[in-house]
Amino acid sequence: MNIGEAAAASGVSAKMIRYYESVGLIPAAARGENGYRVYGPRDVSTLSFIHRARRLGFSMARIERLVDLWRNQGRASAEVKAIAEDHILELRSRAEELAAMARTLEHLARSCHGDARPDCPILEDLAGVEMERQVTAGKLPEPDAAGLVR
Repeated sequence: MNIGEAAAASGVSAKMIRYYESVGLIPAAARGENGYRVYGPRDVSTLSFIHRARRLGFSMARIERLVDLWRNQGRASAEVKAIAEDHILELRSRAEELAAMARTLEHLARSCHGDARPDCPILEDLAGVEMERQVTAGKLPEPDAAGLVR
């Protein structure tokens, strides 16, 4: 099948397929007599695997390792599990960061009058003004290095 068909079958765009080839995540595709890339069922399976791993948020480095492990029938599942568990910890950490961002924005949205007045605590905070004022007044705890209230 050509790259468009492989893209449709795997859920990976043609642009990403070319990228995965360029970084060595998948081997370079065979070329037909016309010079176009040609993909087989194994290529589509690998692309589908990568697509699912990307949707689960794995990094390219981890996906590369997972693809290697997937292809290796002599692998130990312990290594696969360790990669997944490390990723779970990272996802939970990112979820906590997102929750902190949401709390900060909720506070700012509650502080904004949302009317015709030009003053806006949201914009002031983005400029670093409002947060500083509220921390100094004791209305907010000290934000972390990313400016988030935990």
